[in-house]
Amino acid sequence: MDEAVRRALARWPGVPAVYGWLALDRRGEWRLRNPASGAFERIGNAALRAVIARNYAADARGAWYFQNGPQRVYARLESTPLVYRRDGDAFRDHCGRLAGSIRGAWVDAPGALYLAGVHGVGVLDDRDLQAVSALLEDRHGAGLDAGFDWAALAPGEVWLRVAAARRIALGPVARDALEAQFGFVSEPTA
Repeated sequence: MDEAVRRALARWPGVPAVYGWLALDRRGEWRLRNPASGAFERIGNAALRAVIARNYAADARGAWYFQNGPQRVYARLESTPLVYRRDGDAFRDHCGRLAGSIRGAWVDAPGALYLAGVHGVGVLDDRDLQAVSALLEDRHGAGLDAGFDWAALAPGEVWLRVAAARRIALGPVARDALEAQFGFVSEPTA
């Protein structure tokens, strides 16, 4: 968290939180609600996106927010609190932080991949799925067929190579069970 934000929190405690104005989409793009249309529009200003990313955290309920000075601006999550992207041999979240050691991986029936890194759980940006699919193997280390049926995934059947000598098993997950399984709130309310 930025030092200026810490000072603002100390100076003005108890500022009411804001809900329904900020959203994070499945590709890690921040969006603000347009008051005229009610639609969420992509934040184009790179400096603002960077400030949000540096001051993005979760409360005890698992509701994620941007600490905007003394005020929390809660984020509506289209998928998960984090969105991971492939960065060379590593993964980074949408805030630019390295995922660190991947502790778990899951896939849902439509084929979305979810990873648990040091900062939490996140969906893999769908634009990286093709590149990451080359890291998926069966239990014997062979690559997967393009037509693999994700809906029929059994635990231990598919593995993700996360380092030269390290693989982790993919588990199945239901998209509608993500919040409960990983402890986050996709639509925070007061």
